[in-house]
Amino acid sequence: MEQRKLLRVLQGETVSPPPVWLMRQAGRYLPEYREMRAKAGGFLDLCYDPDFATEVTLQPIRRFGFDAAILFSDILVIPDALDRGLHFVSGEGPKLTPIRADEIAGLDPSRGETHLAPVIATVARLREELPAETTLIGFCGAPWTVATYMIAGHGTPDQAPARLFGYRHPEAMEKLLYLLAEMSADYLIRQLTAGADCVQIFDSWSGVLDEANFEAYAIGPVRRMVEKVRAARPDAKIIGFAKGAGAFLSTYRQKTGVDAVGLDWQLPMDFARSLQAEGAIQGNLDPLRLIAGGRALDEGVDRILEHLGQGPLIFNLGHGITPDAPIAHVEALLKRIRG
Repeated sequence: MEQRKLLRVLQGETVSPPPVWLMRQAGRYLPEYREMRAKAGGFLDLCYDPDFATEVTLQPIRRFGFDAAILFSDILVIPDALDRGLHFVSGEGPKLTPIRADEIAGLDPSRGETHLAPVIATVARLREELPAETTLIGFCGAPWTVATYMIAGHGTPDQAPARLFGYRHPEAMEKLLYLLAEMSADYLIRQLTAGADCVQIFDSWSGVLDEANFEAYAIGPVRRMVEKVRAARPDAKIIGFAKGAGAFLSTYRQKTGVDAVGLDWQLPMDFARSLQAEGAIQGNLDPLRLIAGGRALDEGVDRILEHLGQGPLIFNLGHGITPDAPIAHVEALLKRIRG
């Protein structure tokens, strides 16, 4: 069988038209997802039930024929495995028990394997059920982003609680990031072993860090993860998505060891092209263009293909698809890319 398109790009090949998938492609913009979520009960029930999680991962593949499926789960399953009281509040998002500096040494990662077993079962099921040409992407949250939720107990506009925590308790922060890097790397190894073709590390909050802390919190822990994953799976392909990292991305691939760099929509095209000179990039359409549709969507797609289509590119949004994205606009996006 010819190698999956997305994996060819991760090896540095230029594929035309480029493979395409969308972050959060299984989600609330699809009526079939909303129906399944209502059946499952809560969001976490959806994540930890292999029947439900497999079904919602497959829904956008059946409907749109994306080149990749991404495991349906959440970045906060790791703190959930650490027993941090994770629950989701309608209209407010995730809530956890905020962690104190003196509690970090007592965190017990030994529950991780059992707790996350249903997610690994979903990965294995997906590889069996997906079309042969579809790449299966596993994922986890980056240690810094996961730590921000653990420290504040919820999302905040600029993750000030976690940044302050790092300044006031540098040793505790280092311990927390180290533990999360170890657990997350083990989790990714298990996903790859179960059948994921590649994995993505989501650092959704790397954009709030200054230069020194970007190095300490966003680069160091991810590098540790990449090294640990590659020690177990030397052929592992890894995408790093450090949202909002801007100029810090110029050395991100080299310092972390990731194969591809995910780009948000605020990155200038010339800068994106300079990153592409070193290997695969992924992105970076503004999700609001997908909502607007029409000319705004066409121009956004064309600009990316014109500037980045001559090199190794995985077409994606610059962040996740939102619940108000019309299905017709997703179809138009795919038609435009593949036309």
